[in-house]
Amino acid sequence: MTKVQIGLVQMSCSADPKENTEKAIREIRVAAAKGAQIVCLQELFRSLYFCDEENYDNFKLAEAIPGATTDTLGALAKELGVVIVASLFEKRAEGLYHNTTAVLDADGAYLGKYRKMHIPDDPAFYEKFYFTPGDLGYKVFNTKFGKLGVLICWDQWYPEAARITSLMGAEILFYPTAIGWATSQDEATNKEQYNAWQTIQRSHSVANGVPVVSVNRVGFEQNGAMKFWGGSFVSNAFGSLLYLADHDKEETVVVEIDKAKSDQYRTHWPFLRDRRIETYQPITKRFIDED
Repeated sequence: MTKVQIGLVQMSCSADPKENTEKAIREIRVAAAKGAQIVCLQELFRSLYFCDEENYDNFKLAEAIPGATTDTLGALAKELGVVIVASLFEKRAEGLYHNTTAVLDADGAYLGKYRKMHIPDDPAFYEKFYFTPGDLGYKVFNTKFGKLGVLICWDQWYPEAARITSLMGAEILFYPTAIGWATSQDEATNKEQYNAWQTIQRSHSVANGVPVVSVNRVGFEQNGAMKFWGGSFVSNAFGSLLYLADHDKEETVVVEIDKAKSDQYRTHWPFLRDRRIETYQPITKRFIDED
């Protein structure tokens, strides 16, 4: 099987985790009815994006993984025969939390989890307050419909993460995401930021010869101060857009990816062949000082 149907669920969220979970389940069903074989949800889909503030009460949103939500989604995956990529707030132990994505196979089996490696800390994105950096390394999940590499949001900006995950055998890179614009920001800045966000991820497709699936949330949060910009997309193994979502609307779509195209592009553009791996040791340094 080389062609696979990818479902993307771009949705807005409320303050009620139960309501958000039910909404996500409905949209997974919609995607499956459209023929989806793999369905990816956005980052932290069970809640509003709570990292806009440092608030200890928000830790109550966290849960065990595997746990109640993965059990529910596993049963749904088995019923529908789809793979589900689900981003959750993980409580690992008392006082120890991660931003984590779980993968449920098409038979309902819990295949494991990836913990977000790169943790941002910016105004309205105070993730370092909540999340311990991932310690599981980069991950590839061997599902019924292909080998999936999963990274999360801020990981998007790091070519190293995409490269390593691709070198581990990922056939498709998935990026559950929560990113937006401050509503006080001018349109030129908005456009520049979105274009950079999309471009860096499409470049991972080009450099590694794999499709990228990026699923963002949409809608106004933080009392109207933040507009999550949607714009979810799928790029093929050479960076061409196969699908681009609206900046304002909730969308559940299914996009076909042909995994066989990776061999075609990698053969004609042999970046992996020509890598000079013996010269790359400096990349492990924080910065290369002149002295």
